[in-house]
Amino acid sequence: MAEAFIVGAVRTPVGTRKGALAGVHPADLGAHVLRELVERTGVDPAAVEDVIMGCVSQLGAQAGDIARSAWLSAGLPQSVPGVTIDRQCGSSQQALHFAAQGVMSGTQDLVVAAGVEQMAMVPMTANGIVNSELGTSTKGQGWTDRYGDQEISQFRGAQLITEKWGFTREDLEKFSLESHRRAITAIDEGRFRDQIAPLAGLDTDEGARRDTSLEKLAALKPLREGWAITAGVASQISIGAAALLVASEDAVRRFDLTPLARVHTLAVVGDDPVYMLTGPIPATQAALKRSGLGIDDIDTFEINEAFAPVVLAWAQDTGADLAKTNPNGGAIALGHPLGGTGAILATKMIHELHRTGGRYGLQSMCEGGGQANATILERV
Repeated sequence: MAEAFIVGAVRTPVGTRKGALAGVHPADLGAHVLRELVERTGVDPAAVEDVIMGCVSQLGAQAGDIARSAWLSAGLPQSVPGVTIDRQCGSSQQALHFAAQGVMSGTQDLVVAAGVEQMAMVPMTANGIVNSELGTSTKGQGWTDRYGDQEISQFRGAQLITEKWGFTREDLEKFSLESHRRAITAIDEGRFRDQIAPLAGLDTDEGARRDTSLEKLAALKPLREGWAITAGVASQISIGAAALLVASEDAVRRFDLTPLARVHTLAVVGDDPVYMLTGPIPATQAALKRSGLGIDDIDTFEINEAFAPVVLAWAQDTGADLAKTNPNGGAIALGHPLGGTGAILATKMIHELHRTGGRYGLQSMCEGGGQANATILERV
């Protein structure tokens, strides 16, 4: 099988819904990282064979195949096609998988994997599960027959995980505080500087809260009476985009590209859709089994912090070291622009491996419907 190499990885800063990026059109967000990717790698953009972009809320400003819109908005060759995909929060991690698989199959040599989400302009609820006007739901009768008429939501899933794994609210809030602490350290030490392409006057992730504390987190109201889940232990609503260039060994030589990482192992799994957020556990196990690596062989992990109990349960069941997990903070502090997050996490992980000299990085994230991707990258 042919090898797939990542030869460029760049992202926007992650903005808050009322911050500097709130008025930037999502096609322009995507265009910004695509243009920057071409400039940084020096590749001939006409040689790119496809642009695969993850986006969850594909309506309004994000409708109409935003991968194609973003590429053209960037002023790049119209001969290059684009396709937009939705695997919920893992959309742009799946974009990376599809791009790598195209190269590994030998049918493509240069593919862009990207992601974008503008959650200020296109809210998360814009294509929600229930259309009240029509009285319809995305869950049909077959679903109801199988899972009953119980509430299916990420929020309930996070609470169910908290209860099943025996976490306390304090456990979740300590994890949240540490995410902010790590993010602030990373920002202050300039760890993100090389991976960020500044936009709209913003060159730093906006979400990290320097003034948070366990006392402030404890004062927040739970999302529902009796729950441990609060806004303080959940990912932030955000705006952002990222893009990676995946190349074959032949393309690396022909275009004089510099590999940053080799795509080592890819896995995707389905899991319980009621708990919804537990998928990273079996996805990690599947990736490790396929790779022949053990959990201790991995130098850094990026596990999306949709909610604090997701990462805590994952670490408990896989035996992963939390000290190596989200070392520069996660989505609780830095935000989660849905379809953009997978590509953003991959970009962070590649740069972190180069910063620390680590060899292997593993990325996974929970996804709507009870799914998860896992990706192992090897630093080159």
